[in-house]
Amino acid sequence: MGHSKVVGAIEIGTSKIAILIGEISGENLLNIIGHYSGKSKGVKKGIIVDLELASATVHAYILKAENQANIKIDEVYLAQTGMHLEGIFNVGTTNVSASDNIITQYDLEKAKEDARRPQLTEGRHYINHIQNPFSVDGIRVENPIHSKGKRLQVGYWTVHADSKTLNDCLRVIMGVPLIVEDVITSSIASSNVLLQQNEKNAGALVIDIGGGTTDFALYKDGFIVYTGVIPVGGDHISNDISMGLRTSVEVADSLKIREGLALSAKQNPKEKIWLVGNKAIGDREIPLISISKIVESRIREIFEIIRGELEEAKLYNPSKI
Repeated sequence: MGHSKVVGAIEIGTSKIAILIGEISGENLLNIIGHYSGKSKGVKKGIIVDLELASATVHAYILKAENQANIKIDEVYLAQTGMHLEGIFNVGTTNVSASDNIITQYDLEKAKEDARRPQLTEGRHYINHIQNPFSVDGIRVENPIHSKGKRLQVGYWTVHADSKTLNDCLRVIMGVPLIVEDVITSSIASSNVLLQQNEKNAGALVIDIGGGTTDFALYKDGFIVYTGVIPVGGDHISNDISMGLRTSVEVADSLKIREGLALSAKQNPKEKIWLVGNKAIGDREIPLISISKIVESRIREIFEIIRGELEEAKLYNPSKI
């Protein structure tokens, strides 16, 4: 363990800031040794709107995480979410260089370089290039090295961010000071944790509903082909419950966590619960199904927005489901 390194994974979200501390050994094994999460401040819909407040909050939480683990973080991997993120699928192409049409590592690198070549508009910055399969003369291959063909192609799902928004997040971490080793899209991080390889191969859509936004990632044949962020999240569900039941957002949020279910058909229409739960003055009984109907309506809206985005990208075909 003399060559171990302590890394931190940090996500600055709308509703909470999450910090995970891991130790990487010389055998590249990762052991989780600490974590901390707390209420987010200075952030709205995944965007830092108050740099000073967000910095103070993140710094305090990092210190708490380090104190709990009794160790100092060496470097940080920073997760990115928010509506400033966009993605595009680029395809790189190269003609095989050898006279005998045998593909070499040089050809692979040329195709990759071509896929990552498109320039972004001013104010945008690449953060992730996710490689997809190679194809030789239009036929997909797992490893094209030593294959014979004339034309080599490779696709990349590429995520880019607003430069100012990204720099604000980096400034928060580097002000600790800590080194940001890399930046990763939150939906990609979530899907890598949640999915087994066989699920990625079969095709899967991972949806992560946060406080102010919802992140999602789509896998096809084992590879990410699309990621996205929509400006609707768990806070909207709480607000809906608050308005529908004429109560405070705080009580509504507690109800959502305690009793929320997105399938009203699963609820007994006659079952009732207490709004606050302490049966004090102002507390009252309400039908449990009323909460589920509100939650179900908003969750359905989130799913429909995502479906619409995937339909527009020609990645959703209900006839094949």
